[in-house]
Amino acid sequence: MKLVITNGTVLTPYREIKNSTVVVENGKIAGIHAGKVEVPGAEVIDAGGKYVAPGFIDIHIHGGGGADFMDGTVDAFLQVAETHAKYGTTSMVPTTLTAEKEDLLNTLDVYKKAKDVNKKGAAFLGIHLEGPYFALSQRGAQDPRYIRNPNPAEYEEILAYSDDIVRWSAAPELEGAIEFGRKLRERGILAAVAHTDAKYEHVVEAWDNGYTLATHLYSAMSGVTREKAFRYAGTIESAFLLDMDVEIIGDGVHLPAPLLQLIYKIKGADKTALITDAMRAAGMPEGESTLGSLKNGLKVIVEDGVAKLPDRNSFAGSVATFDRLVRNIITLGGVNLSEAVRMASTTPARIMGVLDKKGTIQVGKDADIVVFDQQINIQNTIVGGNLVYTS
Repeated sequence: MKLVITNGTVLTPYREIKNSTVVVENGKIAGIHAGKVEVPGAEVIDAGGKYVAPGFIDIHIHGGGGADFMDGTVDAFLQVAETHAKYGTTSMVPTTLTAEKEDLLNTLDVYKKAKDVNKKGAAFLGIHLEGPYFALSQRGAQDPRYIRNPNPAEYEEILAYSDDIVRWSAAPELEGAIEFGRKLRERGILAAVAHTDAKYEHVVEAWDNGYTLATHLYSAMSGVTREKAFRYAGTIESAFLLDMDVEIIGDGVHLPAPLLQLIYKIKGADKTALITDAMRAAGMPEGESTLGSLKNGLKVIVEDGVAKLPDRNSFAGSVATFDRLVRNIITLGGVNLSEAVRMASTTPARIMGVLDKKGTIQVGKDADIVVFDQQINIQNTIVGGNLVYTS
């Protein structure tokens, strides 16, 4: 029940502590010390001078290692969790795709079973329902057969069915979306704008009624539009103007370097969370794959470090892992290491309401820790004090 990580450079929220030791007891961080500390009976990890950072928190992820959360099996959930732990993810919010109500309910059932047996991978923080309440014009790779407006009878049934839902993404301009946002806020569930053609006025109203996060900024959302010579701000500009949190797919493909830099310049590390938005092909060789369930998902092709629809006219999901996100936001986004870790750990923890337990290396918090070198190659991943990966 005791673990010591020694000979590392610890990244706390405020400083770097070189040649230091982190002591873990009963799954919690029990001490942070300069120099070497002896703890009788403890397992020892020699960081070898590498960085010791809070584990990465992925608040939007669909799959990896050949599995997807929509596959409807406990094994799929565990495969995704164990795959991404190899790349520094210590907790995640499993995310659905737009689907029939019965498929969503089944995914919630499987999640409840999987969370109790998930001991070797990234921890689960609850379910994110992405859709099905989206603008058809901004569906991206979401299956158009299942896209619909918010239906109180439907979402009330889903909300009553499970208490594991922690986040729900929707297009705020749809009929009934404002009432839906209020309902989520009443339940303490994070409401996010996504796959939307909303103008500024829609987003402001959504903000006033519970929507506090922009899902994968720039992807599947409106920018400036023009109607009869007049310009209108879209969702992207609204997210910049409002005190709204944003999440970004940092794979370097969905957002090129100039946009990563622009987002960081405007929103900063405290309002920007890195996400993988990874589908099942993350951590797998390039080639053909399936977005969503193996039963009725969409066929895609993975090339150039991203999943694409077969006609190659649209991206169909990310295949990123979290080490790649951190590396990219530093090399492409011009962000320093400390701020990059904040975007990978602290900010997503705050957005999901778990900053009191996760997101920083501080005494008393969960021992979710990752050890990596200057190139963000992962040496060790520790989840709740348990060593789940060693390179």
